[in-house]
Amino acid sequence: MLETPAPTAPRFRSGAGRICLDFMRTLRLRGMDGATEELDSADALAAWVVQLGPYPDGVAISAPTSEVLREARAVREAVHALLTAARSPAGPVGCPPGERELLNRTAAAAPPVPGLAADGTMTWTAGDPVGAVLADIARDALLLATSPALNRLRACSGPHCAAWFLDTSRPGNRRWCSMDTCGNRSKKQTWRTKHAPAMGS
Repeated sequence: MLETPAPTAPRFRSGAGRICLDFMRTLRLRGMDGATEELDSADALAAWVVQLGPYPDGVAISAPTSEVLREARAVREAVHALLTAARSPAGPVGCPPGERELLNRTAAAAPPVPGLAADGTMTWTAGDPVGAVLADIARDALLLATSPALNRLRACSGPHCAAWFLDTSRPGNRRWCSMDTCGNRSKKQTWRTKHAPAMGS
């Protein structure tokens, strides 16, 4: 009997609630020991676009140039600078001019174009698939930084996580980027802390 292979785990984390926040996560553990660059090659950037972009499953996207890779990382850091400023007392106006100009320029590029397929499903195409997704990311960051949704932007409470996410829970008191990862780790640690004396007696 043939066994069905287990599905491959997604290469990149998602689920932050906004594409710009998912893109920020490609620098794992930002500002912490062990920070890891996930966009370490042009192939990695193309893989991120395939996984998190709007294009059909199985689409092939050519690896961009090294210049586009550098630009993508710069856009990611500009997103972080903008949202950091937006969350501060200064607000979005506190975003450094260079980062603001980069985001504005990137957002002005052509985004993915929607189309209706013969089977009634939505498809997305772009002459420059990577550049189009970067345009979406920049636009999303600009919209988030200047909208009431900014009040729902949270940093994960996990001690070994630096991910930001949009809290869409009704009470607005979500603490972790994911219950499956940081949330469970925190609860297990709390349980161990509470039960350690009893277990050792």
